[in-house]
Amino acid sequence: MRDERSRAGGGFGRARDASGLTPRQREVLVYIQRCVQGQGVPPTRQEIARAFGFRSPNAAEAHLRALERKGVLELLDGSARGILLREREMVELLQLPLIGRVAAGSPILAQEHVEAVYPADARWFARRPDYLLRVRGWSMRDAGIHDGDLVAVQAAREARVGQIVVARLGDDVTVKRLQRHGTDGWCLQAANPEVADMVVSPDTPLVIEGVVVGLLRPHGWD
Repeated sequence: MRDERSRAGGGFGRARDASGLTPRQREVLVYIQRCVQGQGVPPTRQEIARAFGFRSPNAAEAHLRALERKGVLELLDGSARGILLREREMVELLQLPLIGRVAAGSPILAQEHVEAVYPADARWFARRPDYLLRVRGWSMRDAGIHDGDLVAVQAAREARVGQIVVARLGDDVTVKRLQRHGTDGWCLQAANPEVADMVVSPDTPLVIEGVVVGLLRPHGWD
């Protein structure tokens, strides 16, 4: 771990991307590309509605019209699959493993820990992530990380002071902000005044598993 003072990263939440898309619109766009690449055809409105849990195809149509207005695709009349992606919007899809419970002492990316694999647009993240980890609890609430969120993690054994990290402390893996404590110790700092920080003495093994570089929120995006 490098004791280098820096401004913490963390553009988490609902911010629009460079194309002016909301997170949900970007998700729909990525889903369309995934269908084109995997099946050779775009999805129907019904398929989009089913994939995202929309109540009717009309909600899918509304998202498609918004994407068309923003110039990232074209809708072709008279075809259930009449969706034409603009070439500039073809994105790099990452296949990110979602890590479940981690057995004590075993590598975090061990195959037995992988619950699922999620496609994600590489442009969603500050740096290229290696895996996703589901957040349990509200200890990082004020950093915009909520219970049930999937944090995107770049595997690393070192981190800078102030970064949000995935840390292994004994048998537990936790997501906290890395801070110094005294001269030789560390503090895994919560972002919620109701949750106590975890002070790590110099003689306690602390392993950095990775740095949080982004976040996915499976539900609740507009």
